Amino acid sequence: MLDRHSGMSHLSPEPSLTSLSWVPCGQGTTPEDPVGCRGADVPGHTRCLAHLADAERDAYLYSLPPGADIDHSGTTFTEPLLDSLLDALRDPATGFPRLGDARFISATFQDNAEFEFVTFQGEVTFRSAIFKGDAGFGAATFQSDVEFRSTTFKGDAVFQAAIFACTANFTVATFQSGARFDGANFQGSARFEEATFQGNAEFVSTDFQGAAGFVSVAFQSDARFELAVFQGDARFEMAVFERAASLGPFVCAGRVKLSGALFGSPVTLWLAARRLECRRTRWSSTAEIRLRYATVDFAQAVFEYPLTIAAEAEPFFLPGGQPVPEQALADAPSATVRMISLRGVDAAHLVLSDINLAMCMLTGTVHLDQIQLEGTCSFNDVPRAQWRRWPPLRFTQRRILFEERIWRVSEPAAAPGWNAAVSGTVRVGPAQLAPVYRALRKAFEDGKNEPGAADFYYGEMEMRRHDRTNTTRAERGLLSGYWLLSGYGLRASRALGWLAAAMLVTVVLLMGFGLPKDSPKQDATGTVPRGGGKVTFEIGKADPQNPTGERFTGERFDKAINVTLNSVVFRSSGQDLTTTGTYIEMASRVTEPVLLGLAVLAVRNRVKR
Repeated sequence: MLDRHSGMSHLSPEPSLTSLSWVPCGQGTTPEDPVGCRGADVPGHTRCLAHLADAERDAYLYSLPPGADIDHSGTTFTEPLLDSLLDALRDPATGFPRLGDARFISATFQDNAEFEFVTFQGEVTFRSAIFKGDAGFGAATFQSDVEFRSTTFKGDAVFQAAIFACTANFTVATFQSGARFDGANFQGSARFEEATFQGNAEFVSTDFQGAAGFVSVAFQSDARFELAVFQGDARFEMAVFERAASLGPFVCAGRVKLSGALFGSPVTLWLAARRLECRRTRWSSTAEIRLRYATVDFAQAVFEYPLTIAAEAEPFFLPGGQPVPEQALADAPSATVRMISLRGVDAAHLVLSDINLAMCMLTGTVHLDQIQLEGTCSFNDVPRAQWRRWPPLRFTQRRILFEERIWRVSEPAAAPGWNAAVSGTVRVGPAQLAPVYRALRKAFEDGKNEPGAADFYYGEMEMRRHDRTNTTRAERGLLSGYWLLSGYGLRASRALGWLAAAMLVTVVLLMGFGLPKDSPKQDATGTVPRGGGKVTFEIGKADPQNPTGERFTGERFDKAINVTLNSVVFRSSGQDLTTTGTYIEMASRVTEPVLLGLAVLAVRNRVKR
């Protein structure tokens, strides 16, 4: 009951229908109403407003000043009765009704209920009320908390341009027809938990300045949020969108929470938000999500049809060409869309377009080899301009997984330059990362992007080289050599560097030990038989002599270069060499062409299509 004697405006604890907090009407049961009237007694009478005699009702209404506290819980209102009550509370200064604390708990409105332009100065409750006709609260002002908990709206519920200065509670409410909140202003929190919208739910141009809760709400028809602005979080956890063709575009300065929500039909979402949470969200048909600014958590999302997540470079536009204002996100650093988790997602039907995956957790993603990456989908990379522990070796620039960065930071012998690990992330090792790199490599190769697959092949080989669980020591040694010589056949500069070093060593060794002192000269000896006849000559060649004296001369350098180049390219120099030089040339003919081939392979892997 309202405390009318102390001058305080407050609501008493919430009553239940079995234990009423108001004094029930003295009207007894009738054949039409076997339970009897549950309406609250009018102060000073033993009847509710609906059952007062006409003279008593008129006297009561005449005694009500604008802004008075009223309690008509359980009362059944006809349209004339409600109009007479509001007329009694009309403020002469504005021409519109003005109420203090107002209680309409379990009230029944048989006809249309018109509360347009009404100002509710105190706390208001329509808990468990039933509106059998249309409920009109257009341009109404609720200056304190308002409760429509468990309220049933059988006709249209119209709250266009209504102002809710404090908490608006619509939990477990049922909207059997249309619900229109276009242009409404929720300055406090808006709570619609477990509400049911059987008709269209329209929140076009609605301003939610506090948190907006639509948890477990059932949208059985269209849900329209075009141009809505959420200054706080927009919570749609466990909500059901049965027929939503599009949601948005709207702007959220906080988080849009769709975790556990269900979309039962094809839908397009247009969101500009700081964060989008879709953990365990279910999509029963095709879907497209167009985003700006958002950091997306898509872990354990479930979908069996194509789903596209795309970043929008330009602001959203409505069909009429009107841009969606984004002042609520004016302090955001950029409109880049970042994905932070795809764990547990079956990516067979997933398309990502222009998404930043630098912080994305991909371990545990199913069918990652079938994911489609379009546009500019960027990944994490190795530290830039950072020297490794042993100069002049430095990190080779490549795209890496975020999990690899976390793993490298956690290693005891981590090289400088890696950022600190992010708290709360799950650490995985090379054994778990190698299949992820392999799947991404295959996805790029299936998309005919061989150069793009190169970095993921490099990452796969790196994880195999560091994996002490599934890779034997001999295999790790072989992979280490492959990495050292040519970066797994992907670093042409590394292979060419080793080739140049090997050729330089060959040249030096040839000048020092391989080239003879002098070029061997041919000797011809002949035999003249007695009595004439043929003359027989034997042509021989002296063995090359080991060099002595000055060995590093220009002439010998030129010969060593020729021998080395011929052995690399043409496989044989035809030059007379010492015994040591012959072995040096044989080693050169084995090793240096291999290095040249690795360099050619690395170039091919970077340019092939």
